[in-house]
Amino acid sequence: MTKELIRLSDCKVAFDGDVVLDNINLYINDKEFLTLLGPSGCGKTTTLRIIGGFLKPDSGDVFFDGARINDVPPHKRLVNTIFQKYALFTHLNVFENVAFGLRVARPDDKKIDKHEISHRVIEMLEVVSLKGFEKRDVSSLSGGQQQRVAIARALVNKPKVLLLDEPLGALDMRLRKDMQNELKQIQQSTGITFVYVTHDQEEALAMSDTVVVMEGGVIQQIGTPEDIYNEPKNAFVADFIGESNIVDGIMRSDGVVEIFGRKFKCLDSGFEPMEPVDVVIRPEDIDIVSPGKGKLTGTITGITFRGVMYDIIVDFHGFKWLIQTTDLCQVGTEIGIQIDPDGIHIMKKSRFSGMYGDYSSYSAEYDDIGDAEHEYEPEDEDEA
Repeated sequence: MTKELIRLSDCKVAFDGDVVLDNINLYINDKEFLTLLGPSGCGKTTTLRIIGGFLKPDSGDVFFDGARINDVPPHKRLVNTIFQKYALFTHLNVFENVAFGLRVARPDDKKIDKHEISHRVIEMLEVVSLKGFEKRDVSSLSGGQQQRVAIARALVNKPKVLLLDEPLGALDMRLRKDMQNELKQIQQSTGITFVYVTHDQEEALAMSDTVVVMEGGVIQQIGTPEDIYNEPKNAFVADFIGESNIVDGIMRSDGVVEIFGRKFKCLDSGFEPMEPVDVVIRPEDIDIVSPGKGKLTGTITGITFRGVMYDIIVDFHGFKWLIQTTDLCQVGTEIGIQIDPDGIHIMKKSRFSGMYGDYSSYSAEYDDIGDAEHEYEPEDEDEA
C-alpha cells in the first residue's frame, strides 16, 4: 500500500507581483519517482525549492509525513538536493567528497565514528558504480562519474527524499540516456523518494512513476507516463509530451468525431452531441494508403529521415500534419490516410486550443503556412 510522504496544499508564490505558482495542490508518495515537467518558467523549480525549504510559499502549506514544515529550515528536513552544477570539492578526493556530509557536525546529530563513515561511503560508491574510485581526484573524472559522486554524497546521509534539479543538463545525449537508467536503478535499489525536475519530456517518460506537467504556475495534468502520453488533458499537454497533430473536431455522438467534414470512429464518449472538441492524433498512429482508400487526402510537402523512420509533413486543407512511417515517399505525392479508433483521442476545448498541432513551421516551406481562416469544401460524408 502506498504511503503519502509530501503534500503541497494551495501553495502560491509570486515574485514582484508576478504569480509563479498559482495555488497548486500536489502529493508525493513514499518511494516514488515523481517528475515535474514543463518549459522554462512554468514553476517546476520553484516547487522543488518549496519542498527543500529554500523558499516559503506566500500562502498554503507544506506537509512532510503528516507534519506541517513551512518553517522548518532546509538542514533540518530529511531532504537532499542535487543541482545541474554538482558543486564537488575539487581539493578533496572522491571518498572525502562523499564523506563530507557525514563529517559535518550538527548540534542535534550524534557524531558518526570513522569506521561507520568508511562503511557508508564505500557502500554508497558501490551503489553508484564507483567502487575503487575512492582516491581519485574528482577533476579527473568524466561528467557522468562526477554526477555519480554528487549522487553518492547526497544519498550517504540517508535522506527520505532526493530532489534533482535538471542534473543531466550538462551531459551529452548518449551519456544522458545512460544516466537515466542509472538514476532509475539507484532510486529503485535505495527506496528513496526522487523528485526530479526537467523540461525534457523523453527523460520524464523514461524514468518516472508519476509525471506532473506544469505550465504558467499551474499543474495541467498528473499521471503515469502512459496516461500522460495516451490520454492528454489539453492541447498543451498533448503538444509538450511527444509529437501531436491537434485539429478541430466536432463530436457527432459517442464514438464518432468529425474532422474536416469526414466522420471517424473513436473510443471516446461523454461529450455533448455536436460539441466542438480538440482531436489529438499521434504521428505514429496514422497509416498511409492510396488517395482513393483514404478517409482524408493530402499532399506531401516535406520529408526528414530519422534513422528508423521518416518524418513526413502532409498538407490537409492548409493544415500541416506530421506522419511517422518506415515507408519512403516523395515530396509532391498525393496520399490518403487511415486512422484506427484507438489512434484518435478527444479533448475538451481549453485556453490552449488552436495554439498547437500545426506542423507548418516543421517544414522548410515557411511561405506556405496554412491560413486559419482557410475555407474548404467538405468531402462527401462517409458513415463512420
